[in-house]
Amino acid sequence: MKDTVPPTAPSSANVGKFQDPFVTADGSERASVPLSHPETLWFNTGTLCNIECENCYILSSPTNDALVYLTLAEMVPYLDQIGERKWPVREIGFTGGEPFMNPDMIAMTRAALERGFDVLILTNAMRPMMRKSMRQGLIDLNTAFPGKITMRVSLDHFRPALHDKERGTGTFDKTLEGMGWLRDNGFRMAVAGRTVWGESEEQSRAGYQAFFKQNGFEIDALNPGQTVLFPEMDMTVEVPEITTSCWGILKKKPAEVMCASSRMVVKRKGADHPTVLACTLLAYDKEFELGETLKDAERDVQLNHPHCAKFCVLGGASCSA
Repeated sequence: MKDTVPPTAPSSANVGKFQDPFVTADGSERASVPLSHPETLWFNTGTLCNIECENCYILSSPTNDALVYLTLAEMVPYLDQIGERKWPVREIGFTGGEPFMNPDMIAMTRAALERGFDVLILTNAMRPMMRKSMRQGLIDLNTAFPGKITMRVSLDHFRPALHDKERGTGTFDKTLEGMGWLRDNGFRMAVAGRTVWGESEEQSRAGYQAFFKQNGFEIDALNPGQTVLFPEMDMTVEVPEITTSCWGILKKKPAEVMCASSRMVVKRKGADHPTVLACTLLAYDKEFELGETLKDAERDVQLNHPHCAKFCVLGGASCSA
């Protein structure tokens, strides 16, 4: 399989910026974020996916195994470390790739639920999730741990043509089938969409609300935790660097930024051990690799990437439920 990794260097739009972890291009002190309240621990199950989207931020595809499948045996020690480090984690998140391509997916979900955590799974709700073994495993878990699993389905738009433009012809119908199965089997659902269609947020949410009502999905389109609308992470767009003075100017607190409350565990192809990253959005940038343990990952994160500015500080993004 090919090892495909997206570029991490700043584009020409940001020449001279995001070079020094501690100082911005104009010589100001770069803002940083301490891990003030770790609420979500993410596990990337691997970058392999059943489809290849037009603008996947992590370049997931049927051939990209830059992040390999995480195993149950590799995951469990991190659940132990949560208790050892006394992290107030309430939620375990699984992302990919497509998590249901990982053969240990049901076992890893069960391990998190048995520890008392809520579980959030990001999925396209297509064939990998709809395999008989996965469906039965999910039903068993949802029966044993009612209300503890949230399935966040990637639905880029409520109009089939726009969703299919991003994910491929026919994908909307397959995702809708999966969502119907989740609905009929009593699963809690959320949706992740995109904001690149030239619509206002109000228009987007109204469209999703009508779509949910039409299909009997108990998802609140007006609740950002249930219907998450992500901006495109375009590296060609110029963004400002975030300095320490920005917090006061923007009236924003470091604790509101995603890396104040979460970390992500991944395993790189060829690595002997998993590693902990500062952010779910920067899976390939070694600067945001914090170490092999949760103790290593307790250090501050320097906001030294365009995504830190555009997506998290200025855009106010959050990946948790």
